[in-house]
Amino acid sequence: MSFCLLLLSLPIWASGFLIVMPDGSGNGRQVLFPLENRSTQVEVEVSDFMASTSIKQSFYNPTNSRLEAYFLFPVPKEVVIQRFAMTVNGKMQEAELLDAKKAKQIYEQIVRQAKDPALLEYYNQELFKVRIFPIEPRSEQKIELTYHQALKKDDGGLSYRLPMNSAKFSAKPIQNISLRLKLKNQQAIKNVYSPSHEIELIRKGEKAASVGFEQKNVRPDRDFELYWRAEDKAISSSLLQYQKGKEDGYFFLNLSPGWTDPKAVMAKDVVFVFDKSGSMSGKKMEQAQKALKFCVDNLGPEDRFELIPYSTEAQSLFGQLKSNSKTNREEAKEYIDELRAIGGTNIEEALQMALDRKEKKAKRPFFVIFMTDGKPTIGEIEPQALLDKLAGYQKDQVRIFTFGIGSDINTKLLDQMTEMSKGYRDYALEDEDLELKLSNFYLKAASPVLSNIELVFDKNVKVEQLYPRKTEDLFRGESLNIMGRYKGEGPAKLQLKALVNGEEKTFEFQLDFKKKQEEHSFIPDLWALRAVGYLLDQIRFNGEQEELKQEVIRLAKKHGIITPYTSYLIVEDQPIATNPGIRPIPRRAPQVFQEELDDQLQRDAAQGLKESSGTASVRASRRFKKMNQAQNMAEMEQERAELNNKDLAQDNASAIVNRSGRALYRQGNNWVDANYLLLDKAPKNLRRVAFNSKEYFKLLQEDGLQDILALGNNITFEWKEEWIEIYE
Repeated sequence: MSFCLLLLSLPIWASGFLIVMPDGSGNGRQVLFPLENRSTQVEVEVSDFMASTSIKQSFYNPTNSRLEAYFLFPVPKEVVIQRFAMTVNGKMQEAELLDAKKAKQIYEQIVRQAKDPALLEYYNQELFKVRIFPIEPRSEQKIELTYHQALKKDDGGLSYRLPMNSAKFSAKPIQNISLRLKLKNQQAIKNVYSPSHEIELIRKGEKAASVGFEQKNVRPDRDFELYWRAEDKAISSSLLQYQKGKEDGYFFLNLSPGWTDPKAVMAKDVVFVFDKSGSMSGKKMEQAQKALKFCVDNLGPEDRFELIPYSTEAQSLFGQLKSNSKTNREEAKEYIDELRAIGGTNIEEALQMALDRKEKKAKRPFFVIFMTDGKPTIGEIEPQALLDKLAGYQKDQVRIFTFGIGSDINTKLLDQMTEMSKGYRDYALEDEDLELKLSNFYLKAASPVLSNIELVFDKNVKVEQLYPRKTEDLFRGESLNIMGRYKGEGPAKLQLKALVNGEEKTFEFQLDFKKKQEEHSFIPDLWALRAVGYLLDQIRFNGEQEELKQEVIRLAKKHGIITPYTSYLIVEDQPIATNPGIRPIPRRAPQVFQEELDDQLQRDAAQGLKESSGTASVRASRRFKKMNQAQNMAEMEQERAELNNKDLAQDNASAIVNRSGRALYRQGNNWVDANYLLLDKAPKNLRRVAFNSKEYFKLLQEDGLQDILALGNNITFEWKEEWIEIYE
């Protein structure tokens, strides 16, 4: 039977497409029969340079018709599939491998006949084709797919990619999606990173790890990507880059000690500063006491510690740092049990007493775990004066980790304490599990590996605008992730200077910055998200400055970031051009963004910029910190959902996409490049290309354009310093 392309529907599943054939009635009418993907389970095993992928899927035919379909599986670029097998309801199916040229013909036929360019993002890729018949009415079918592949090397590292983009085809959200990927290598596994998904990473020693995620009721809109390196070095480096046209480049640098031996964890001094004022009474106090005892039980064998509870005045358990002996731990836990919530909040005295415990000649890390549920009411109560006092201790490399309880706290004070000291912050609101959050908060700081980190780039390539701005200490199982901009190209040496078990050490890395690097287009968007998070924090701390505000707005509009200053506004069915003879008028930013925030979430976010306390302030602190540390595109979309109108969240999720380092916005039936919206006047060099025309398919041959053209039939975008409008 020949491969017929009179399509009734184009559902896509993780890793492949199901194309449903006509019912044979001969009436030529296309009726959509949307199949439902009910579950997708993916298991991947990677051993050195080989990967084995197994996919189980369940889909349902909700129609009263028996259907015929073809399953199309696009082979990722530069991937060599060694074995491909597929079963449908337990029966082995024969698969045909089409080379890139034949696959192109199929994709182009689909575009011409279905007038749907959605598959074009897989243009230039080989294709497996499997016939599936029959698909019975009102029945469920189970597909199992396995294949083996040689992995692609990426600048000395390894990468794995799984096609999962199904949002534009799914009739309904997929009920369950799960992925588990097991890594094994003869060398140490380091620099494990996914730019596409928020993953759970479970280490199983130096040479094995497991990566996974699970989602429910979702419309997947991006492929799964994973990067890692395998090498036996103390610290491994991984550099990903993006540079296009005349713009400065963007880079993502991952520095990883891997899964360090517990013996490599540095001994530290820890002072627990604990608020026991009257407002802590009741369940709050009970949960905090349990969490504090958990922290004491999880000190390292060579750690020293002290407890300083405070209310109207500060007190001390030992009067000095004490070793982590069983006797001292038991005494500390008994002391914690006896604490009672009463009195005011003397932050000044508690902070001073904690800082006085720092021994000047000690080279081990000195951590202050500072917990409070209120604002200072006794002693020095002015936030700036407290910060000035703390500033005098920065030469001693004190780290302050602040944990705010409830919403009646000064978030700006706590956040600036952590920013100044290179610590980190977190909060537990009234409806959150205080014991769990506080326990997890401490575990993050429990195992330092590198402290006092300093990064020094040589001057061969200019590196700037790094995020995060300040390099925090590195803890066991973590990687140091830096994003920045670069000018120029060529080799560059990086020095990482740090304290390791009290000794100053220097690690050197040879990096190679390149031009015309367009593969990792997620980097500019994540860099912008980090930059916006940092700038919004600076506005919180220092007040609104027009220069900072305008930079936030510019970056937000270019990269599709929802902020307290920019809220996306859907405008339905407004054409970019009124007819083919009229040049399009660029849509001004106010037509795409509304700066009058009419949703409570948005008003809370704007209020959080200005307020020092309250629930809105806590949420702003959390959100901006998360933005400033963003590592994957899933986090960017979470920001859009959290800060946008909840009633429009689903529409907006599909109304902003990121391609080639910038955003495109859906306006009615049109997709518009963010750079177009930022123009002061209409471009003179705009070229109009009719969808499905000979010129359109010629344009399709240009590498890198496929994922933009796949968006739809009406698109305005910039390409190689030329403006192009695709119209239907």
